[in-house]
Amino acid sequence: MSRRETSDVLVVGAGVVGAAAALAMARDGRQVTLVEAREPAPWRSDTPDLRVYAFAPDNAALLDGLGVWDAVRTARLQPYRRMTVWDAAGGDTLDFDADAFGRRELGWIVEHNLLVDRLWAALPAAGVRVVCPAQVVDLTQEEDHAVVELDSGARLRTRLALAADGGDSKLRTLAGIETFTHDYGQDGLVAFVEHERPHEGTCWQRFLPGGPIAFLPFGGDGHRSSIVWTLPQEEAARLLAADDAGFLRELQAAFAGTLGALTAVSRRASFPLRRQLAQQHVAGRVAVIGDAAHVVHPLAGQGVNLGLRDVRALRERLQGTARDLPRDPGAPAPLARWARGRRSENALAAYSFDGLNRLFSNDALLPTLLRGHALGLVGRLAPLRHAFWKRAAGL
Repeated sequence: MSRRETSDVLVVGAGVVGAAAALAMARDGRQVTLVEAREPAPWRSDTPDLRVYAFAPDNAALLDGLGVWDAVRTARLQPYRRMTVWDAAGGDTLDFDADAFGRRELGWIVEHNLLVDRLWAALPAAGVRVVCPAQVVDLTQEEDHAVVELDSGARLRTRLALAADGGDSKLRTLAGIETFTHDYGQDGLVAFVEHERPHEGTCWQRFLPGGPIAFLPFGGDGHRSSIVWTLPQEEAARLLAADDAGFLRELQAAFAGTLGALTAVSRRASFPLRRQLAQQHVAGRVAVIGDAAHVVHPLAGQGVNLGLRDVRALRERLQGTARDLPRDPGAPAPLARWARGRRSENALAAYSFDGLNRLFSNDALLPTLLRGHALGLVGRLAPLRHAFWKRAAGL
């Protein structure tokens, strides 16, 4: 392959994080190729995606800078102004309120496939070359470039390859990057429900011995929420198989009737939960981002937020070295500095969520006696409460 055919950045995986990375690099004037196994289904307003995110302000600003956020906002976006967290074993609640932070909202609930749809729509105008459907089968690394081979036989040469192809990343494996993995033995069960009382723009989370249950406000007239219920795997399988009446009865009890009577308005689905961290974020000219670098427990809703912060930090690092390295985004020194910062940040987040899950997802006597009071203490100390929220918001 000639040097004229070498892209600056090749991104493998075109979900939210991968598509955002490709768009960001292209907006900065780099030649970008994006490889994806299958084209995403178009977003449809009449079929809400069960996979939703609690989107943080810093990442809304990132997408706004990429020219995508307005398109998301005009389609469907649910702001939330409050968060209420409490423990089923007792104690005080932990409350966050936008007014206390001088903001209109704490964040937004947004569907996965809406974000992907709008990011993909922006790729052609930015000059991103999309290769789809295609899968990576091999990787060769040289001093000044990497070559990614596809299942079609095509060989794509690039100065920097970004693995954004999920927790089971093929490119990460080919680059020789191993992971530390812990299986929680839990599943996350998701669905949409309608409820008798309005959600009032509030994210609710109740900790139970089997895992937390969250109600996330979702559009409409204020009477619909997305639920994310962490359960032992056998319990999740049982509730997936239950009829609507039986499921709603147990859901109502688990949520202590907080929003009144419930009605099922969607199918149910579940996904296995694990903590997984890449042992390194860079190997040669391959960098891992998003779920390829870190899979975390969903109790804090930070998975996609951490992935987009990988993108923002990498973009800032490469922009910072553009004067010295205008044509080589895969140069070792800036990548190494980016990798050190993100590995530390992602590990801190992953083990923090792990600790919270272990503390609250059990019925041992001592944690049960202490944890509700600990939530109340954080709630009463304004500086500590502000610090918790600012970290989650990326501010």
